[in-house]
Amino acid sequence: MSRCKGLSLLSGGLDSRLAVKVLERAGAHVEGVVFETPFFSADGAKRAADALGIVLHVVDFTDDEIALVKNPPHGFGSAMNPCIDCHATMIRRASEMMAKMGFDFVATGEVLAQRPMSQNRQALGIVEKASGCVGRLVRPLSAKLLEPTLPEKEGLLDRDALLDISGRSRTRQLALAAEFGLVDFPSPAGGCKLTEAGFARRLRDLMEHEGLDDRRFVDLITTARRFRLRDGSFLMVGRDSAENEILRRGASVGIRLEPVAISGPTALLSPSASREEKLFAAAIVATYCKNSGNGGEVRVDLFHYGASAVEETLFVNAADRSAIKEVQIC
Repeated sequence: MSRCKGLSLLSGGLDSRLAVKVLERAGAHVEGVVFETPFFSADGAKRAADALGIVLHVVDFTDDEIALVKNPPHGFGSAMNPCIDCHATMIRRASEMMAKMGFDFVATGEVLAQRPMSQNRQALGIVEKASGCVGRLVRPLSAKLLEPTLPEKEGLLDRDALLDISGRSRTRQLALAAEFGLVDFPSPAGGCKLTEAGFARRLRDLMEHEGLDDRRFVDLITTARRFRLRDGSFLMVGRDSAENEILRRGASVGIRLEPVAISGPTALLSPSASREEKLFAAAIVATYCKNSGNGGEVRVDLFHYGASAVEETLFVNAADRSAIKEVQIC
């Protein structure tokens, strides 16, 4: 019978999976928690929880993340990633769940000195203090290199069964994976769009124009090619059939453009777009249509605010590629 209950942050990566197994070996019943936003998915955590055979709690973290992107107390990382504040807020949310659901501690798969900026000893201390989970935050992979936590002091967790991993080498983690029989885990990667330079350009553009308060725009942030037209209008152009369908479902944010009698992308255009920019947007859509390079006009129908009936029809030629490049964000 388990001596205590832990709520462990589960990203789906190897370290977070190992944290669960080490905690179970140390005498704990463990359940996972994953925080989901349009900037990072919970899919990997769901697969990991299934493989580990544990309960997983999925929490919408979008409003928290937007607030941190607007005002990160400890600043950004390499792009628009408020890593220290994001992690601290996740742990704070998990600690609130811990108190409500009768868990004894919150755990993470962090490894001391694995990431020089966000997992050094000082950063780990900042995260613990900012999260409000002092004494109840267990880092089982590096626990023997850190001060004992309350569950260890109280005899609820066997400290001898915890580990002393540090640094960027993965040798010990891979050996542990073999020992615990863990397979099909992903290669180390951030998984957070906020760390990507191209995505950061999208996000800055959205912040400067439509802002981050309308969830419809935030939910579409990872979708489609992005353009900022000359009058300030936005244009989103689908890259494949899946994105085309997402844009159709999100058509309440603007004017939907659809090519007719030719295979091509769905697009969304700002409702405030001028007549000139509507024509330019339709020409961009025509450029990405199949066989558009053969010349000739393309018919593009415009639907306003999710209407099912065509409100306007334009006949355009493909746009000049250099003109497109001037307005493309990514």
